Amino acid sequence: MDEVMDEHEPATISDAQLETRRAIEAVVMAATEPVEPRLLAELVELPVKRVEEICAELAEEYEREGRGFVLTRVAGGYRYQTHADLVAYVERFVLDGRHARLSPAALETLAIVAYKQPISRAQVSAIRGVDADGVLHTLLARGYVAEIGTDPGPGRATLYGTTPEFLERVGLDSLRDLPPLADFVPAPDVVGALERGLRVERDASAALATDADTEPVDATEALEATDAPDAETTPDV
Repeated sequence: MDEVMDEHEPATISDAQLETRRAIEAVVMAATEPVEPRLLAELVELPVKRVEEICAELAEEYEREGRGFVLTRVAGGYRYQTHADLVAYVERFVLDGRHARLSPAALETLAIVAYKQPISRAQVSAIRGVDADGVLHTLLARGYVAEIGTDPGPGRATLYGTTPEFLERVGLDSLRDLPPLADFVPAPDVVGALERGLRVERDASAALATDADTEPVDATEALEATDAPDAETTPDV
């Protein structure tokens, strides 16, 4: 009795066919947007219809093997997407990724925007003393900051403010719940003590600089000056 081949067992493919499949997988994986069948056909030098057949075969293979991703056709092209059955895990991953720590520069910039909004990019940079373009881009990507308007003055600069995502992440109901800035400013007596300490350090540094600038007197010259007769003294007769 002849052995019957399992209908789910993939057919043997040649090295050239395997290379084509791998090339399609690599290109679609590397693309940030759906890849059109026409472009894939040009890359692997096959007819568009054959490329579509290969993509369909790959999609069926992924589904049959229970992969966590699918090859789907969207917006006129092919792209990889996570399997719909695993959306809960993906959402958890995305939310956990949002909790990644911000750099000190990003936290400083976020605080400036939160307390001074609406505020322009140039104003943020002026307060920080360094260019804030890169940090603002990070905060925009994270969804903590958004463009909320334009300055009516010359140049009509874009104004930035915080988002509901920011309030959610810091656990606030509204911006009115932000802690007062006075909570982060030292008390007057502490400021006075710091100023006195700095004043003492400045005076000590000035004294050292004065001593260093004073030219030392040669001991021999001093003795000769002491032993020399006074020009105004009248000699004995």
